[in-house]
Amino acid sequence: MTITSEHVGPSVAENLRTILTEESGEVIAVGFDEESTGELVKILAESEEPPSVRLLVREGVLKWLRDDFVLASTAAELLEAETLELRAAAERLDRTLLVTEETVVSLLIPDDEHSAALVTDDEEFVAAVRERWSGVWDDGEAFNLRTPVYSRVLDSLGEEFNSAMESDFRTVLESVEDMDDSGELDEVGLSLLIAAKHEQLLYDISKWGEDVGVASKATFSRTKTHFEEQGLLETEKVPIDVGRPRLRLLLGEERLREAEAGELANVARDLLSAAPA
Repeated sequence: MTITSEHVGPSVAENLRTILTEESGEVIAVGFDEESTGELVKILAESEEPPSVRLLVREGVLKWLRDDFVLASTAAELLEAETLELRAAAERLDRTLLVTEETVVSLLIPDDEHSAALVTDDEEFVAAVRERWSGVWDDGEAFNLRTPVYSRVLDSLGEEFNSAMESDFRTVLESVEDMDDSGELDEVGLSLLIAAKHEQLLYDISKWGEDVGVASKATFSRTKTHFEEQGLLETEKVPIDVGRPRLRLLLGEERLREAEAGELANVARDLLSAAPA
């Protein structure tokens, strides 16, 4: 087993990028934690010619991925393109590996500031390792992300409303670095804020969200009520020909009304954290 300088870097992301850009075949990724999984998804999404990756991790890591809307919807895109497959391991995983068609790479992560990759290309060893982890993969359980494809979410928003809403939603999603750590400000809350910025109807944005698979109409309604109580949103009644009036969404705080799309999430988070419990 040898270690090469191009596989030693200050971060997991750097080492993964170095390794994966050199691969074009099928890769088995084993035992990744949350950070490594997130970096893997980003690298595959950014690559023009990514390898095909089978990701075998703890179920908890996949649940973490599903809770981050941007990462999960990006992973859903990779799944649809058959670039990525996901399975939850049926046995304990004690190591972090990348098994390519010609090498076995052991990823070492001693702390947050250091990372290295030990590489071997011995044919007999590589074949044995691939056989071993292919068997574990076969025994693993398929995992349903239950998340819509990222590009489909954005495209449908533009089709249902307008390109300005699509652009603002893309901007606000990109401004939230960690959706899993955003608390009350998830994909539903951000959708409502963007809809309010463009003075759209609650009925229309919640129907869009349910149709595309973001969340149910009931979830949109509950979040709208909560944001109203916290002062982030206001509504006004809009008469219709038949039935109850619809509600137009409006931003309830001056700071939100003055914020650009890229600042909207941070301002909303500040207001939520300052609001009384």
